[in-house]
Amino acid sequence: ELGALLWEKCGMLRNKKGLQEALTKIPELRSEFWNNVRVPGDDEDFNQSLERAGRVADFLEFAELMCTDALARDESCGAHFREEHQTSEGEALRDDENFADVFAWEFQGNGEIAEPKLHREPLHFETVHLTQRSYK
Repeated sequence: ELGALLWEKCGMLRNKKGLQEALTKIPELRSEFWNNVRVPGDDEDFNQSLERAGRVADFLEFAELMCTDALARDESCGAHFREEHQTSEGEALRDDENFADVFAWEFQGNGEIAEPKLHREPLHFETVHLTQRSYK
């Protein structure tokens, strides 16, 4: 269900509404996972069920962060394509004035109220200058 949600709402074609819908649904999926997860086995041997459960928990966290990042970057740039930010010819419409930087997110702890903290690092171009590209 998480994979289908990400494909539909945060895949190659994204938009604000879809990303917001995903950010509403992912906490519901996380809650359902933690309420229903069962890990058989014991601590005497390598427990693949525990490993798989940990991966699912990680995927849920990463999915939420990926949608949060895509929503925060209110532009299109390369593979990050927001439907509401495109040229009349369907090309990615960048916003270099506001988004010529690296986004780095800091984990703030577990729990539904623990929002990741955004750190932005400006990119500096000395030799090559930013320009709108055409992928046609």
